[in-house]
Amino acid sequence: MYTLLRQVPTRLLLLIQAPSFLIAFLIAEFFYKFKSFALECIAFLITWFVIDACINGVRSLWMARQNPTPS
Repeated sequence: MYTLLRQVPTRLLLLIQAPSFLIAFLIAEFFYKFKSFALECIAFLITWFVIDACINGVRSLWMARQNPTPS
């Protein structure tokens, strides 16, 4: 985490990770009630990973449609 925060510019970090972080945080807050901090933390991190992967996949598809490669 320290390396991520030091090597990625703050603007880029907020632009790319903040939406997926906030969505995952809200899902974890409202739906994860495991009575165990460790389980809830792991579930939150997995949720964040999946949401971020989905957002990146959609972003990649969007960029491919905007910039088609000439044949």
